[in-house]
Amino acid sequence: MNPIAAGLVLLCLAAPAAAAEPFAWQAATPESQRMSAAKLGALKDALAARGTKALLVVRNDRIVLEWYAESHAADKTHYTASMAKAVVGGLSLALAMDDGLIRLDDPAAKYVPRWKDDPKKGKITVRHLGSHTSGLDDSTEKGVPKEKLTGWKDSFWKRPAPPDDPFTLSRDAAPVVADPGKEFRYSNPGIAMLGYAVTAAVKDGPHKDLRTLLRERVMRPIGVADGEWSVGYGAKAVTEVDGLPLVAAWGGGNLTARAAARVGRLMLREGDWDGKRVVSAECVRATTADAGTPGPCGMGWWTNADGRYPTLPKDAYWGAGAGHQILLVVPSLKLVAVRNGGDLDPKGEAGDAALGKFLFAPLVEAVAQPAGKDRKLAPGKGDPPYPLSPVVTGVTWAPKAEIVRAAKDGDNWPLTWADDGHQYTAYGDGTGFPPKAKDKLSLGLARVEGGPETFTGVNVRSATAEAVGEGAKGQKASGILMVDGTLYLWVRNVGASRLGWSKDRGQTWEWADWKFAAGFGCPTFLNFGKNYDGARDDFVYVYSPDADTAYAPADRMVLARVPKDKLKDRSAYEFLESVGADGRPAWTADITKRGAAFAHAGRCYRSGVTYNPGLKRYLWCQILPESADPRGPRYQGGFGVFDAPEPWGPWTTAYFTNAWDVGPGETASFPVKWMSADGKTLHLVFSGDDCFSVRKATLTVADGKK
Repeated sequence: MNPIAAGLVLLCLAAPAAAAEPFAWQAATPESQRMSAAKLGALKDALAARGTKALLVVRNDRIVLEWYAESHAADKTHYTASMAKAVVGGLSLALAMDDGLIRLDDPAAKYVPRWKDDPKKGKITVRHLGSHTSGLDDSTEKGVPKEKLTGWKDSFWKRPAPPDDPFTLSRDAAPVVADPGKEFRYSNPGIAMLGYAVTAAVKDGPHKDLRTLLRERVMRPIGVADGEWSVGYGAKAVTEVDGLPLVAAWGGGNLTARAAARVGRLMLREGDWDGKRVVSAECVRATTADAGTPGPCGMGWWTNADGRYPTLPKDAYWGAGAGHQILLVVPSLKLVAVRNGGDLDPKGEAGDAALGKFLFAPLVEAVAQPAGKDRKLAPGKGDPPYPLSPVVTGVTWAPKAEIVRAAKDGDNWPLTWADDGHQYTAYGDGTGFPPKAKDKLSLGLARVEGGPETFTGVNVRSATAEAVGEGAKGQKASGILMVDGTLYLWVRNVGASRLGWSKDRGQTWEWADWKFAAGFGCPTFLNFGKNYDGARDDFVYVYSPDADTAYAPADRMVLARVPKDKLKDRSAYEFLESVGADGRPAWTADITKRGAAFAHAGRCYRSGVTYNPGLKRYLWCQILPESADPRGPRYQGGFGVFDAPEPWGPWTTAYFTNAWDVGPGETASFPVKWMSADGKTLHLVFSGDDCFSVRKATLTVADGKK
């Protein structure tokens, strides 16, 4: 292993393992995972000088850096302190939720009978306990060492036998010093009672205590040997109170760095372990995302949802213990990092500030490096979320003067190649092609005839589809597709999204009596060839930002599929839940269990997806939501083109810019009809300058030829 990989472990979570073999970490060079070896080395050296004993970073399922101090080793456990709040408290809660035994907004008194008649504690919910908003007083005093605490707080840490044990004290002696749910107040007793509640919830199941629950349901299934981890406090790991075998969820316990990283990998994959569902994606998200309460918390996990660490993506979350024991998960970067040791700055920066300054900021800076010595990405704020494409090594755009623009004053323009050889599209907030519609339409339809340089646009008038209303007040098309002679149209801004279909090429439409219940606020179809010719299989694929509206950027994209002959049947839709290490997708009929098809924190917005048969790659054009122009990306902004061998990935970056030389529009796509046979000459259709805009693109591929 190289010197960096011998010190700091950056595990890159993208490399597939053999389906029949247990997962095993593999090493990779930092550059192969879009990381800077020099910056990782500098980070390792700086942290080594600050009392670090173990540093492990994982990206795309590959270890790019692993380092241990002389007094430590890969097979040696390290104390984790309050990291247990996430690994024990949060993870066991997710399991119990997945089993239907407990809910976040249940009154805690449902599981703690002695609180039922308490006027204050009776108001505490499970969510409050996990997010430090229960109002229960903490077992510490600011500026007072634990050995000098008195009363119930002293006993909490010395952990004598009941009735002076930490659980009984948390239940009965710890006072409520703030109204539940009203303010953030860090509380070890609150997390102790979270563990109490979860244990009460699972008491009738096969695993009675949290240690056994985690061992049988998580640790052994993900390959963590019994000797690589422990929970609780040594010989006093289990305390029986009220007939419940209680285990500390607020602290105690030990993990090797690799064991912690496996837990991080499980969370990053939203509960999937190489195709085996350990815990549902929904429950992982419910416990690791912002709890919606005061303070930066999930359930035992810390989150960056409020952006308090500016360089760290907002989807990041972590478990943290005294002395800066850290398990960090950043889904949008496909990153897991583990750090163990002493306090990063014991006489200087406060804990949170030191964590950001000495670990988070330099780690993200090391990750956000373009891969490859000869390839450069257009500059701007933020780097692409995925490694550079192994197939498309360059994109050359035609000069701005050669952009063809038509239908001034309209945007959106999703396209599909119909059975009559023409392309059909839809526009928003415009009047279409000449002769223009008399009134501005929020939803209008058109047919595009001819080639990319000499096309003709013809408005298709439809009393059953056209709509009016400016911006979000008017329904608009976000995706269009022809399959077997029927046009299908996704319409947004109708409380969610709704499907319509036309059997006469857009003149008359029928509409579904259902809508998606969550996410899919701006859906678009994956388009193949003429009349869906050349499709991968007999399914139709639908992509959307994971948001209920087209106007809010999301942290991820989601994906659905439906048999092509059942598009009208809501019950026939399946949603991508996860992708295994072998690249195989797992689908679910439950939309609430949908997982990420693509992640880019706060930057997943409107898009268009097509298949390039010449290159055998899927091309996903994604507009970035930011713009320096008050009118939005139609006039200034950036976008990315991502490619993959399958509709669900793995995605790589073919092109990315934060500031294109012209406005990229609200949506963009490469129509299949206007692709050359070898797939190297394309034409981007985008709504820049509020027009039907067409720009030629020439691809350089891995063979070095355009």
